[in-house]
Amino acid sequence: MKVHEKILFMRKSKGWTQEDMAEKLNLSVNGYANIERGETDVQISRLEKIAETFGIELLELFSFGEKNVFYLAADNSQNSSFNCKILQSTDLSDDKKELEHELEKARMLLQQQEKENAYLKEIINSLMTKESS
Repeated sequence: MKVHEKILFMRKSKGWTQEDMAEKLNLSVNGYANIERGETDVQISRLEKIAETFGIELLELFSFGEKNVFYLAADNSQNSSFNCKILQSTDLSDDKKELEHELEKARMLLQQQEKENAYLKEIINSLMTKESS
């Protein structure tokens, strides 16, 4: 998933419109829409502001939904901007399968706990009934 796709996904998951994000970032709606479409080269400072708006760190924005190894390199020009290079990205299909498996195990554990809780409630009710008699 590319960074602009992650930004789009995160915005939608927050329930925000493009207008909301544009306002939060002090951008025009068109300018923000260009970011989401991947039509503009976004400065690292803008990406930091986007991450901050979502309440996450910049590295979390880059790594959202995948495993990446990356580094930041300083540009020696006067504006001292940074460039981010993604060195390695792994396929998430195996991770997704593993997570689905873990989720199913968790569901089964919850079901077992619910059964145990119901059984314990029956025992408590039975004991309380015997005490009342």
